[in-house]
Amino acid sequence: MGCLGNIIWFLFGGVILGISWLIAGILWCITIIGIPVGLQCFKFAGLCFFPFGKEIEYSVGPVSLLANIIWLLVSGLPLAVVASVIGVVFCITIIGIPFGLQCFKIAKLALLPFGATVRIL
Repeated sequence: MGCLGNIIWFLFGGVILGISWLIAGILWCITIIGIPVGLQCFKFAGLCFFPFGKEIEYSVGPVSLLANIIWLLVSGLPLAVVASVIGVVFCITIIGIPFGLQCFKIAKLALLPFGATVRIL
């Protein structure tokens, strides 16, 4: 399912989510202080383009908590809303449920990107 799922995902939803993460990364990188945040956005844009066969692990720390709060207020909510809406549209059909679940995984990542690592299965 991984390769075929990634191809179908890329054509029907991954492009929109990946480009939204790339735009967020570019906007963060315009400022000097936001470069680490922008680099994190670019890393997760790759996940948005091809999410099947990858898992996200979360860890909590004081620095990541502070970064997540700032991120949530500035960029996290719009990215999470886009991913959630696409996920709901996918979940309307039975065939689209695996793709909707990937959208919800990305929506959670959009809310808490710092302290998250992507693990390839």
